[in-house]
Amino acid sequence: MTPIRAEQALAQAYDGITATVGGLDDAALQRATRCRGWLVADLLLHVLGDAQRALVALASPVDGPADTDDVSYWRGFPGNGDEDTRHAWWVRRSAAAFDRPSGIVRLWTETAPAAVRAAASADPAGQVTTQGHVLRVPDLLATLTTEAVVHHLDLTPELPDAPPPGPLAVRVAVATMDGLLSDDTVRPAAWDDHEFLLKATGRMPLTDRDRLELGESAGWFPLLG
Repeated sequence: MTPIRAEQALAQAYDGITATVGGLDDAALQRATRCRGWLVADLLLHVLGDAQRALVALASPVDGPADTDDVSYWRGFPGNGDEDTRHAWWVRRSAAAFDRPSGIVRLWTETAPAAVRAAASADPAGQVTTQGHVLRVPDLLATLTTEAVVHHLDLTPELPDAPPPGPLAVRVAVATMDGLLSDDTVRPAAWDDHEFLLKATGRMPLTDRDRLELGESAGWFPLLG
């Protein structure tokens, strides 16, 4: 398999979100997503926060060593806790403060490309700090890509014409989920990559057949929130 350049995968992930929201009017930006209680504009503001965090992190090099990687990073975010509830409420209120939902799109289309340019300029052998962790630059970019791909899928239930996330970006997200599984787990062969991502993150429930095929590993799901 051809190695994936981390900055290219991030660019593809962010470009996919831009392609999804760029042509939406204010009414479409108020459609529901897979994230409970969040409209498209709300979720876009959340992902915008990641792009802004990327800019800060990439401008914050440290000597290291790294204390987490692109997989172990996610084990600190089990989801569904009080902090997530507070953040969800903060995002909704913050998005509502915009005069129009399309204002969030304009801010996204300014910020996301800047984050991608910063990623392309970063030293791939360097370390940066974010959210209390030190990560190698490629690992940081992989975490951003994984979150963007999952949220791209979250954006689309009521946007039937939305493009899917790009294949390089999806490969990074799938590799993250594979890393979170136990080494002896084989995911059901009937799952395509999107179904795997949705089930691994709790967006879709496991079926009885899934649980039978996964065996004890079914108890690991969702792999992240």
